[in-house]
Amino acid sequence: MTKVSTAHIQVRYAETDKMGVAHHASYLLWFELARTGLLREAGHAYREMESGGALLPVVEYNCRLYRGAEYDDSLRVETRLVEVRSRALTFEYKVRRGDELLAEGWTRHLCVDDDNRTRRVPDAVLRAISAYKTTPEADA
Repeated sequence: MTKVSTAHIQVRYAETDKMGVAHHASYLLWFELARTGLLREAGHAYREMESGGALLPVVEYNCRLYRGAEYDDSLRVETRLVEVRSRALTFEYKVRRGDELLAEGWTRHLCVDDDNRTRRVPDAVLRAISAYKTTPEADA
């Protein structure tokens, strides 16, 4: 069974437009909060990874909005790992208000060193997050 990491977000006023609806750029920030939360939950905080010389910049992302989140809404961002390559990781996100799916998306990250050269994802990171990796059975 694939583990899912869940981050809880309270929509802040600064994340909304004049109509009180969360700006589309807020979702990418929420994805980051959820992804770094998954790493922390797995026992390998992002700060530790960076201090070990591995960084995971976003190189591609997608977000599909179905309904708008509003100021002060309580949201859940569910995160799981959907692809592991030797030098890249892809995470998937679902943003919910209660049982209602508001948005879903993904981010792809390339692993680089301090000089921005591509490197392998550290084995310790892969071991730490392996429980969050989806399997074909989990997607069925």
